Amino acid sequence: MQNTYSQLIHQSFDFPQNGFELDNNELTFHGVPLMRLIEKYGTPFKLMYLPKIAEQVSKARLLFKNAIEEHNYKGNYHYCYCTKSNHFSHVIEAALKEGVHLETSAAFDVDLIFNLLENDKIDKQRTIINNGYKSDDYLKKIIELYENGFQNVIVILDNRNELKRLLKFAGNYKIKIGLRMAVKEEPQSAYKTSRFGIQPTELIRFYNETIHHLDQVELSMLHFFVDSGIKDNLHYWGEFQKATSLYASLKKVCSSLHCFNLGGGFPIQNNLGFDYDYQYMTQEIIKNLTLTCIQEKIEMPDIYTEFGRFSVGESGATIFKVNEEKKQTDTEKWYLIDNSLMNTIPDAWSIHEKFILLPINKWDQPYEEVNIGGISCDHSDYYNTEDFNQQIYLPIQSSSKNDPLYIGFFHTGAYQDAISGYGGIKHCLIPAPKHVIVDRNEFGQVQDYVYRNEQSANEMFELLGYNTSCEILQE
Repeated sequence: MQNTYSQLIHQSFDFPQNGFELDNNELTFHGVPLMRLIEKYGTPFKLMYLPKIAEQVSKARLLFKNAIEEHNYKGNYHYCYCTKSNHFSHVIEAALKEGVHLETSAAFDVDLIFNLLENDKIDKQRTIINNGYKSDDYLKKIIELYENGFQNVIVILDNRNELKRLLKFAGNYKIKIGLRMAVKEEPQSAYKTSRFGIQPTELIRFYNETIHHLDQVELSMLHFFVDSGIKDNLHYWGEFQKATSLYASLKKVCSSLHCFNLGGGFPIQNNLGFDYDYQYMTQEIIKNLTLTCIQEKIEMPDIYTEFGRFSVGESGATIFKVNEEKKQTDTEKWYLIDNSLMNTIPDAWSIHEKFILLPINKWDQPYEEVNIGGISCDHSDYYNTEDFNQQIYLPIQSSSKNDPLYIGFFHTGAYQDAISGYGGIKHCLIPAPKHVIVDRNEFGQVQDYVYRNEQSANEMFELLGYNTSCEILQE
């Protein structure tokens, strides 16, 4: 007798865990019965579970609070949400309810700030950190923040030339700035040094030769960002130590410097065997900062973290139906889903990002090893064992079309919609799935609704310049 899929998971992992549980052999996500949503809305759909955002913000704050108390750290902790990770209003508003500050990356991000202000979602005391490459349009809009009375805007300079262009638009405003430190990339990277930021030796010279003599700017922040995130490895700790040493050197010559920005966030769970000690990492960060400040006899800085993926990634899921099984050889089977993986979770094929893949139903059925294929005509529209260094097992698909298998890719809440071009033209003109929002009311009861339905043919044709007054033939 074959083992069931449920037995496989329970034997292989600590389960239930982190928002995943079974109810009558059907998967729930943060207590939400997914089969109920499937029966209500059909597939495919993208799901955002908003209460998880507040949970993540609270988790990070508690981690830093504990570490600050443990090491008698004298600075304060501030949580920033990176808008680029998910720009949807319902997501940003859920984060803002937790009192987070905001980090922007481009000119339209500033327009988003003004929209939030006009709709009373933020006030002018909120800290706004302006990151990214500064086009002239971006710089002009940053100055508009000052003109409109925002009191805590910090412009992070990515290179020396940005300061010259910033001052060209600054008028008589005194501008708070930060300096981004360039870091070395991990050994396996295609290049040695990040294209972002200013080399540490050049950064100190930049301050001494230029910034120090300018009354119109005030250096308040050092920005440290490792693209791979906060990891417990030699590369991260080596670059972190360089950053703390650089901060100490700058602080000794710049009294206005008082903020240390930890760009690059905590990782999120991408498999059921995920093991990351958040408390240990936070304790080590605070301990090392504390020791550096004591040894260098400088004040301990306020700490800012810029968490995007950590804030919203684990809120998201993408749900598909398995249309059919296709057997190419005796050992190779494909489950063909009802949308495109390339279109809906582009990180899975573009950078081979892992996501948690689980069946929604049929946990009491035997399982088999499979590959997942999308319905586009592209070779790359797949998710299989070779590229992801893991074997994919799923319940055996029924031969009956009235009893389909449903599967979900979980923790897809960050970046996927922006990268795939939400609401735009999709590969093979495959429509974007409907977008389902799940929240809880003040009594803890689940509330769900469709934020946007699946794209129509006319919506795509309008973007492509076709005459949409003609009727579209229906089968």
